[in-house]
Amino acid sequence: MQPGSSETHVFLPDGLGDDLIVKVHDSKGQYCGHVLAQVVSIAGDPGDKLRWWPIYHEPDHELVGRIQLYIHYSTSQEENNLKCGSVAETVAYDLLMEVAMKVQHFQERNLLLHGPWKWLVNEFASYYGVSDAYTKLRYLSYIMDVATPTADCLTLIHDLLSPVKSNTKHKLSHQENRILGEVEDQVQQILNVIFENYKSLDESLPSGMMSVFKAATGSPAPALVPAIKLYSLLHDILTPEIQLKFCGYFQAAAKKRSRRHQAETDEFTFSNNGSALMDPMTLSMSYQKMKILISSIKNEIFTDIEIHKQNILPSFIDLPNLSAPIYSADLCSRLRAFLVSCPPPGPSRPVIELVIATADFQRDLSSSNIKPVKGGVEAKELFHSYITCWIEEKRHSLLDSCRLDKVKCSDIKTSQSTTPFIDDMYDQLTETLNEYEIIISRWPEFTIILENAVADVEKAIIKALERQYADVLAPLKDGLAPKIIGKYVQKFTKGTAVIYVVPDELGVLLNSMKRILFVLHPKIETKLKSWCPCTPPGGNAIPGERLSEITVMLRADFRNHIQAIVEKLAENTKVQTATKLKKIIQDSKETVVESDVRSRIQPLKDLLKNTIENLHSVFEPHVFITVCRNFWDRMGQDVLHFMENRRENISWYKGLRIAISVLDEIFAAQMQKLLGNALQEKDLEPPPSVIEVRSMFARIF
Repeated sequence: MQPGSSETHVFLPDGLGDDLIVKVHDSKGQYCGHVLAQVVSIAGDPGDKLRWWPIYHEPDHELVGRIQLYIHYSTSQEENNLKCGSVAETVAYDLLMEVAMKVQHFQERNLLLHGPWKWLVNEFASYYGVSDAYTKLRYLSYIMDVATPTADCLTLIHDLLSPVKSNTKHKLSHQENRILGEVEDQVQQILNVIFENYKSLDESLPSGMMSVFKAATGSPAPALVPAIKLYSLLHDILTPEIQLKFCGYFQAAAKKRSRRHQAETDEFTFSNNGSALMDPMTLSMSYQKMKILISSIKNEIFTDIEIHKQNILPSFIDLPNLSAPIYSADLCSRLRAFLVSCPPPGPSRPVIELVIATADFQRDLSSSNIKPVKGGVEAKELFHSYITCWIEEKRHSLLDSCRLDKVKCSDIKTSQSTTPFIDDMYDQLTETLNEYEIIISRWPEFTIILENAVADVEKAIIKALERQYADVLAPLKDGLAPKIIGKYVQKFTKGTAVIYVVPDELGVLLNSMKRILFVLHPKIETKLKSWCPCTPPGGNAIPGERLSEITVMLRADFRNHIQAIVEKLAENTKVQTATKLKKIIQDSKETVVESDVRSRIQPLKDLLKNTIENLHSVFEPHVFITVCRNFWDRMGQDVLHFMENRRENISWYKGLRIAISVLDEIFAAQMQKLLGNALQEKDLEPPPSVIEVRSMFARIF
């Protein structure tokens, strides 16, 4: 507009808050300053149309002159007032944009103008001097009405907004600043949605967002990259406040997804019924759902790790270590509440699977360099009290099975001539160890607790055996009542004294003890000792110590019972004069003919033969060999003592030599006859006392 030309121009302000800015140039086109006429000031006195307005030069806001303007201000409610007369360029541009968008079906996922309409809009803006900032901002205002959290939409928003933001703010008109503010608010809203739902974005859907909650895919959504660029355009991400706020979006996302995952287990966590009222199927299903929850949470964290590896996030954000503490703490709280609501009854398969899943979750986070967090998942701490309780309950259950009223008293024997009780109990012990093997592999420190329980049960098994067979053990002790002895003695010949006979029940007892000592207990000991190298040092208990005590106890009890039996058998040889070895040797002093000595020793030989046959019918082969060799050694001791007491009287020696030879013959021959090839060469070797007797003979002669 030239001064004094009487040219007119129509402006359509949005409201009283707008300003009319008039830029003033000299005749050479040099910028002199500008006039800022506030619409509210003009509207306040509509009668004062011709006014002088000050001209200011920026940036110093220096008053450089005045200009006289004739400004007429009017308002109208009629909608048809634009049908004729001149209109503002921006209004016309807006109308053109709306027509172009309508013709080209502008909508979400179809945001670009193209072809002749794009050319027309651009030419109109260029011809009528609509600023580039206004065209972009107005376009953005339409886009934001249908914007979706998708990569193409966000990229377009960034491309349009970036040139506007790069200009200093005072170069924008009041109208442009207003539109910019509205656009920025809308952009921030959609960015909030994207960051707080960054795992729910889906480019294939029209809305760009999943309508149904699904598991994380493991790869970042394409919209994340342009979203971060847009956020950086709107904010200075180098400031701590902005960084903290940015991290908050992803923390909110983690909390939201964590809660959605946990919703699947609400029915079990907040139930008042408890595991006691649950049927096994429901209990198994509840533990399976908790296992699935752990898997889902682990997937969330590992998805964050994969996103972090893509290097698409700002360097100040460590996404896995930002989200993992939230997931881990929420999961720990849910597991703790679940275990209180549905306490694990024991190491059943569903329970063990949950224990493994929890331990693996903790291990996988640690191996992925996720920092430990207070209140996060600590598998051992979660299950420690339950595991120790299971072991104690199992201990009490097995100890209860060893009570005298619970032990089955029957004449049934196994193929090893043992009581079925021991195999049943050791099968339960083995099953118990198998149940806890996976737990021990994770936390070897439970080995000591389990070993103590096993040792207590093994000791109870031995005591139960001794109580069960107390009647047959009683005759082996001193000071026995005659009526108790009577059951286990028999007449040697009519009218003579009675002798002790090993009963079948005692055979079952010793066979059982031998099986425990050499077969069943070593299996348990080997199993537990295989876990000992993994047991962490510390504490007063030494791994394997209790089981070693059981081994010592078993050996001592077994040996004592064998010795007691041998003593009873040795006493049998002294019941009758004809079978007393000492008397036989004494009577053979003058008669040194071997046949005569053998004739005198025949009753003892018959007694020993019958005794050995009785032992064979009662004991299994290894126990039989042990008892026979101990009995053989005991008889040899009688000969040895006789020799030591009469060392200087060699007149006895020939009879002694014949006697010891007969003893060797009868024991070796009978054992060979009864066991045959089952005997080993060492089983037929003379026992220590016999070797000593022969050694003395060798020194004398």
